[in-house]
Amino acid sequence: MVGFKATDVPPTATVKFLGAGTAACIADLITFPLDTAKVRLQIQGESQGPVCATAGAQYRGVLGTILTMVRTEGPRSLYNGLVAGLQRQMSFASVRIGLYDSVKQFYTKGSEHASIGSRLLAGSTTGALAVAVAQPTDVVKVRFQAQARVGGGRRYQSTIDAYKTIAREEGFGGLWKGTSPNVARNAIVNCAELVTYDLIKDALLTANLMTGSCPPFSAWVPGTW
Repeated sequence: MVGFKATDVPPTATVKFLGAGTAACIADLITFPLDTAKVRLQIQGESQGPVCATAGAQYRGVLGTILTMVRTEGPRSLYNGLVAGLQRQMSFASVRIGLYDSVKQFYTKGSEHASIGSRLLAGSTTGALAVAVAQPTDVVKVRFQAQARVGGGRRYQSTIDAYKTIAREEGFGGLWKGTSPNVARNAIVNCAELVTYDLIKDALLTANLMTGSCPPFSAWVPGTW
């Protein structure tokens, strides 16, 4: 572009969209075993009574869960559902983070000065929209993480098989189970993350403590999705 150096040209919406998804996928690759351990701990004792569940807990703590899974199911069990997890991040983070600026400009009608209300609307919109798009991938990911390989009785043989089985046995709506609370949660989380980042960045730029436009890397930190 005339009058701009290469470093001054703002990234396009497509670059932000793909960049956010790619960064989230890289983070997911690194942290997926922790996510799998979290799911196993959360569902432990689901089919047992409260007393039996406490007495016969198979997993104890994050490290204990990971070691137990490696010992009983093999190291690959830590990455059960990885394909669906990457699909989720590419669709979820791309919308949640990558479209935030574009949606904010839509609400402000192109104005350079966005109010807090416009930012909150943009954050809640992209957070809710991301869940609506990515919920089927989240359902499949969690189902894969939850199923143990012990005994050979696996319900889902592949990611595609999981989508088909859930849709066939539970109806098409089965792929969107848990959407409502997930939409509410991520709308709030997205507002807290991206709007806070946005306001702090503007304050730093106004005070001349930094220059340029930085992507919201803090929003890519796993554990807040």
